[in-house]
Amino acid sequence: MSYIEQHKRGFVGTVIFHVIVLILLLLFGFFTKLPLPGEEGILVNFGNTDQGSGPQEPAPSRQTSPPVVQEEKEVTPPPVTPPPPTPAVSQPEVKEEVMTQDFEESAAIDAAKKKQAEEKKRLQEQENKKRQEELDRQRKVELEAQRKVELERQRQAELERQRLAEAAERQRKAEEERKRKEAEQQKIAEINNRASNAFGAGGAGTSDSESTGQGVSSSGGNQGSQNGSPNSPNYGDGGGQGNGISYDLGGRGHIDTPLPVHPGNEQGKVVVTIRVDQSGRVISAEPGAPGSSITNSQFYKAAQQAALKARFKEDPLAPAVQKGTITYNFRLN
Repeated sequence: MSYIEQHKRGFVGTVIFHVIVLILLLLFGFFTKLPLPGEEGILVNFGNTDQGSGPQEPAPSRQTSPPVVQEEKEVTPPPVTPPPPTPAVSQPEVKEEVMTQDFEESAAIDAAKKKQAEEKKRLQEQENKKRQEELDRQRKVELEAQRKVELERQRQAELERQRLAEAAERQRKAEEERKRKEAEQQKIAEINNRASNAFGAGGAGTSDSESTGQGVSSSGGNQGSQNGSPNSPNYGDGGGQGNGISYDLGGRGHIDTPLPVHPGNEQGKVVVTIRVDQSGRVISAEPGAPGSSITNSQFYKAAQQAALKARFKEDPLAPAVQKGTITYNFRLN
């Protein structure tokens, strides 16, 4: 067993005792109560002999010549009773003590007031500092919110500008595409007109034309295909399964009349009743009109699909819905 373990209780007791003594000294031993007690003392009358008589200080004796020493018998004077102390002499001391005590109390009070005022000023400064910091923080938050709102507004404005630019670009491209298609259609129409007038002076190829025309359809006009031969007896593309097309729309010219698909091994004629608006678009097609020599539904369907794809020249003076016919001749050779 070690030395510390053997004297463990002694160490603990010593530490506890010294802690208690230190606490008592801190509570009662290191402080002095205010105000401090006044100083006390006694009055002393200084003299040059052990004996005297009377309350007044004796005047010094004048000697003109050295005293003559005579041998005399020492006579012991009677004891002199010292005068009683006068109480009037101690009054200034009491007054001075009172003045000293009042001055010390006043100084302590002034020091306490000064310390209190400094503490109050320090707390006020801390409060003002905290208030200013809070105002600065709120101002920063408001500025940050305003900055975010401004950035969002600029972003939305940029998106709107891009959207408008894209819409303008799409509109420009659509306009260019429309003009290109119109130019192509105009060119096709001119080619068709030149091809239709190549072998006769009838012009539009309608029933109102002065020319008797050429073809096997019921209407007048130059029946056949632009890719055919003027000397061929077939009114199609020539060779194989050729198709001949003619139309009647009150003298209105055509832009595009596509050929139908030959759906079988029959040959004959299908007349389709069409209705066309002022822009030249076919809005309805009904196959099997008078003059048709085929009753096969497949041929009717092929003729109807081809008629719906046909386009005629735009005519603002034409009726809102103009009625006419397209005749398709299906041949095997």
